[in-house]
Amino acid sequence: MKMLKSTLAIVTAAAVLGVSGFAQAGATLDAVQKKGFVQCGVSDGLPGFSVPDSTGKIIGIDADVCRAVAAAVFGDATKVKFSQLNAKERFTALQSGEIDVLSRNTTWTSSRDSGMGLVFAGVTYYDGIGFLVNNKLGVKSAKELDGATICIQAGTTTELNVSDYFRGNGLKYTPITFDTSDESAKSLESGRCDVLTSDKSQLYAQRSKLATPTDYVVLPETISKEPLGPVVRKGDEEWFSIVKWTLYAMVNAEEMGITQKNVEAEAKSTKNPDVARLLGADGEYGKDLKVKKDWVVQIVKQVGNYGEVFEKNLGKSTPLAIDRGLNALWNNGGIQYAPPVR
Repeated sequence: MKMLKSTLAIVTAAAVLGVSGFAQAGATLDAVQKKGFVQCGVSDGLPGFSVPDSTGKIIGIDADVCRAVAAAVFGDATKVKFSQLNAKERFTALQSGEIDVLSRNTTWTSSRDSGMGLVFAGVTYYDGIGFLVNNKLGVKSAKELDGATICIQAGTTTELNVSDYFRGNGLKYTPITFDTSDESAKSLESGRCDVLTSDKSQLYAQRSKLATPTDYVVLPETISKEPLGPVVRKGDEEWFSIVKWTLYAMVNAEEMGITQKNVEAEAKSTKNPDVARLLGADGEYGKDLKVKKDWVVQIVKQVGNYGEVFEKNLGKSTPLAIDRGLNALWNNGGIQYAPPVR
């Protein structure tokens, strides 16, 4: 009898973990609906992307993507809980099933998308690695950083990219790695290192937290492609589609001029067939995703379109003051582009 129980326990564990040791995907939507919320993995504190405000509420563009998923699934953007994760923890948390979606300024790469049991659902923010230095260092270009001591967050794509850049340009450097972005920034501020390197969005965010942000400058070079976006477990096409099309819905809404203020009125009175399909006034496109007909209305009404979410968290009116750049729509000088709902 004891042997039978042991065998059943092993079989059950194998079913949960799968042969690869990762949590087996395939029923995420059912599990999310049963517990009544989306468990979202975010950063451990990155302004503009995911950081607690003065009340403890997690705010930022990555957090808003998760709220949009909750709005699509439940019609209620508040039905989300957040797990704050550092770079080393993030993938294990998703693989193990601790979180349902990872929305944590994470770079889409081939190895992550094919060798970790994970899949990226799109690009929230097109980024690239850069360098933050104190003005007193007197450098104007990354080409002048020969011999510099550089702070780098461990467990990120930055380590390899910086190594490639310095080797390719015949430069030497001394890396100092840290587990969190805050530790890296504090080391720059204390003078332990000459340079802080990371995704440029993260550099702007960390600069805003320094005692005297104007003493620091982001150098002009961008040395890599860092498409940042939400990640889910591979093997669950149903959940993957929901997360992917939530992001696409936000981008399409901006392109069509659908905002938090006008979305309900447009859903009722639009004569534009593309808008009618997007907002559920024509067709049954939500049914394909197993969400309600007004799923996009709820996303935009409660969270905003892509442009609104960008400007609220990262734009010119925020301490980060980041220009849209590549993250502008494809028809406005950028490369943000979404397939149509039809």
